[in-house]
Amino acid sequence: MSQDASQPSDTPQDTGARTGAGAPPSRKSAWAAGGVTFAGVLMGMNGILHILQGIAAIAKDDVYALVGDYTYRINLTGWGWILVMLGAVTAVTGWGILTREAWARLTGILIAALSIIAQFMFLPYAPLWGLIVIAVDLFVIWALSVYKPDTAHA
Repeated sequence: MSQDASQPSDTPQDTGARTGAGAPPSRKSAWAAGGVTFAGVLMGMNGILHILQGIAAIAKDDVYALVGDYTYRINLTGWGWILVMLGAVTAVTGWGILTREAWARLTGILIAALSIIAQFMFLPYAPLWGLIVIAVDLFVIWALSVYKPDTAHA
């Protein structure tokens, strides 16, 4: 039986890669989009934890014990205010990343880099915690750097 040109064929016509607005996201871009969402959550939590860490340093100077002699020693009250301000900006940036604001991606990378520097300088007061936060910030920088919003939602 011959097939009419208006009838669909059993053989697929499109053998090439799908492109255009209707194409599903690739596995790589889906991974990056998931990573950026996780980075936004981590930044929000990290910001809140920075605020709590700063409040603890402001409230009592004996909350943190100095571990050894360290070059970058600053008064704990000063560190507390630095951490509270950094935490507030970090939490707001995390929210911006979760809501896919245009400014939030670059700001998140910069804030995570500042957080790494601050935690490095805070190492004599909380060494293990500082290393954990530095690792989290490195992941945030990676996730925000590889995310390409134009291809992830295509």
